[in-house]
Amino acid sequence: QVQLVESGGGNVRTGGSLRLSCAASGSIFTINAMGWYRQAPGNQRELVALITTVAGDTNYADSVKGRFTITRDNAANTVYLQMNDLQPQDTAVYYCGASKRIWGRTDYWGQGTQVTVSS
Repeated sequence: QVQLVESGGGNVRTGGSLRLSCAASGSIFTINAMGWYRQAPGNQRELVALITTVAGDTNYADSVKGRFTITRDNAANTVYLQMNDLQPQDTAVYYCGASKRIWGRTDYWGQGTQVTVSS
């Protein structure tokens, strides 16, 4: 089992920045990719950014490219999402996810952290 704990959400004005953190514990050696996902009210959960745990390859949703950056600190078993130039449409609950296979299903989820961007 893998446990994921997110932190760093909050309220911010348009154009502001936030950094989310996701600390992983447990059988983390089984994980090959970690990602950030978000779900706004009435919408499906969507992938925001993904990073592979070994090579550090990244992938982003088109809507956040150039504004969000996903990084990892393997020594600390933590993944970060730096979010810059936040917009009201970025408002959502952000979830950390971990996958055993790089493009497989998400096997583990964190509890989520709210990000609210006001104009």
